[in-house]
Amino acid sequence: MKILFSSLSAHGHTYPLVPLAIAASELGHDVIFVNGEAFANALTARGIEHVTGGVDMREAFGIATEGAALGTPRDVMPTLISQVFGSVLPRRFADDVGRVIADRKPDLVVHEVGNVGAGLAAKLAGVPALCHSFGRIWKGDDLAADVWKHLADVAADLGVEMTDDDNRYMLLGNPYIDICPPSVQDREFLAATPNRIPLRPVPFTEPGELPAWVLEHREPLVYLTLGTAFGDPGVLRTAIEGLATLNARVLVASGPTVDVNALGEVPDNVVVLPWVPQADLLPHTDLVVHHGGSGTTMGSFGAGVPQLLLPQGADQFSNAEMVVGGGLGDRLSGDEITAEAIAAKARHLLTDDAVLGAARSIAAEVAAMPSPHDVAHTLPDYA
Repeated sequence: MKILFSSLSAHGHTYPLVPLAIAASELGHDVIFVNGEAFANALTARGIEHVTGGVDMREAFGIATEGAALGTPRDVMPTLISQVFGSVLPRRFADDVGRVIADRKPDLVVHEVGNVGAGLAAKLAGVPALCHSFGRIWKGDDLAADVWKHLADVAADLGVEMTDDDNRYMLLGNPYIDICPPSVQDREFLAATPNRIPLRPVPFTEPGELPAWVLEHREPLVYLTLGTAFGDPGVLRTAIEGLATLNARVLVASGPTVDVNALGEVPDNVVVLPWVPQADLLPHTDLVVHHGGSGTTMGSFGAGVPQLLLPQGADQFSNAEMVVGGGLGDRLSGDEITAEAIAAKARHLLTDDAVLGAARSIAAEVAAMPSPHDVAHTLPDYA
């Protein structure tokens, strides 16, 4: 069977789909993955054919702002976000994925929930499709309604008829591959979405080596990251200042948007690297301090590690609510993010047996979810 996968061209939107794509390929299916050129090497190294298509996030925002500089998540207006996710990205992906569908004639399309354009291309071509999550469902309230208004215009321009069911959670009426553990998934969404396909969230990372002292794990290890999209040097410096006061080693991944040198001198118990193989690192950590991105949140669930979230934008605030509501960690946001507050909450989370117990419980829940190979075996049923 020929399966076309497509996600938005961002780590947090692409990597959650890769384990299922790999599993499908290993079962003998012909797998094609359509997104930005930046992900070509990671996919082809695992035997998956990559086809370049769509635009990445920054290029999409540049199109929407006609080249104006893009600031931090807090600076991006909701109207701009709705235009990018409801119009710019869907139009480009619908066009590019549509051309690949016409050329390669897949039997099934698996489109990431944020990549509605790929789903619209499948609808237009009459190809069965599945919608793949990247974390907990994000309803977005008024923002989702604005995105939907743009999407309705895109669909009309493409000649695709949209129904109220298509509008529901932006799934386009397709069965939903859900990597979020049910115990922390949105209750309303669970009740309203019967066609859910549970899938274990398996962290994906490009290969790399961990420092020897991480593997030795002689002291508590705190991992600090603000992700790959909007790292904020000021927030990172504040977090480093606070975490450095702990009786622990601190490993910082500065990410592609923050220059390591911009963080200046750091204390002896802090190590800053531009990148770490996060999936390999998480099982060795005692606390993860992060932005609340879905990939880091889900990966920490699977590793059974307490979390302190410092949300910056998008679905990160919803993920912070999920973590706190599940007793799995704590959060700080806005003016609450001070070195003293981070140190106090981190110190508490490192010694809180209730949070550690909750983290271990959700790790067991994740381990019991169907594996990528389990789900890959069922994919022909949807073609």
